[in-house]
Amino acid sequence: MAVAASPGGAGASGWTWRPVARDALLARAFHSCTELRGQFYLVGGILAGGAREPSSDTVVFDPAAGQAVQVGVRGGLRRSHHDSVPVGGRWLCVVGGWDGSRRVATVAALDTDRGVWEAWTAAPGNCPPAGLSSHTCTRLSDRELRVAGREGGTRTQRRYGSIYTLRLDPSARTYCYKEEGCHTVSRSGHCAALLQTPGPHAGHQLLLFGGCDSGEPEVAGHWSHGKIKEEPPVAPRLVEQLARLVSSGQGSQQGPRGLRHHSCSVVGPFAVLFGGETLTRARDTICNDLYIYDTRKSPSLWFHFPCADHGLKRVGHRTCLWNDQLYLVGGFGEDGRTASPQVCILDLFI
Repeated sequence: MAVAASPGGAGASGWTWRPVARDALLARAFHSCTELRGQFYLVGGILAGGAREPSSDTVVFDPAAGQAVQVGVRGGLRRSHHDSVPVGGRWLCVVGGWDGSRRVATVAALDTDRGVWEAWTAAPGNCPPAGLSSHTCTRLSDRELRVAGREGGTRTQRRYGSIYTLRLDPSARTYCYKEEGCHTVSRSGHCAALLQTPGPHAGHQLLLFGGCDSGEPEVAGHWSHGKIKEEPPVAPRLVEQLARLVSSGQGSQQGPRGLRHHSCSVVGPFAVLFGGETLTRARDTICNDLYIYDTRKSPSLWFHFPCADHGLKRVGHRTCLWNDQLYLVGGFGEDGRTASPQVCILDLFI
């Protein structure tokens, strides 16, 4: 297994993705992978490069047992390029995506208690986007999400990205979009990270990375101290390891340019980005680089840790934080067509 060394660390520190499970059920890309009650729920996605029809299956991976099972739920949801969030410790809410014929902006929820997909209904006053795919949906609370991305198809999309607040009422099974006044750069295939702002009265900001030519993160929301009550998963060991890894590297204020369909997970004060597809090259576009965005001091700094192992190239994959480990699930490999059946854990050698 190739180990990627830090450029400034003379090989003293490095990282790799260590395989911990393998199952053909997990082989997919442009799916969602969401942790709910200690299980990873994989919804839809594309099973092979070039396929137009998204999968309609739901697979549950148990990271403790290393086992994957296909869930026999009623009313399967055919989606790819969507996003999903856990709500109320019970529902898995899927927002937008491609259904095989069009981009949708609807909300569907898997009720994990009953094993049933529910089509939630739009509440009065709903002002939905024209259609969403390769967008992001970030949970602010059980009743409020923040959606960011480009609306519509390639012929109808606006020249900017839109930001929506999406309010949920789980008891009534309803949702309501409201467009925010601010716009972003037109982005698709970006990622979003809800991070604490540094300082004694820390608030939160939602940052968008990638999905366009720029390497600059963009703020898609700002909340003052105490406004967001979300308790992020604690990962003390991984935070400490990431802090030691970045201390071996050289920080930069310039992030990766032209990266899309990468993964992003927030681990304490760090956003951890991996893989994706670069818009800056005509060939060999699928990446296997690890980027860490460190918000502990202002200005925040980027740390880039490249990798020599072509077997780790991924696009359309997902990462999930659970039990102080970062998991990598699915995605297409170097050829951009073959989906990985592996689940891996980020191993850091410091």
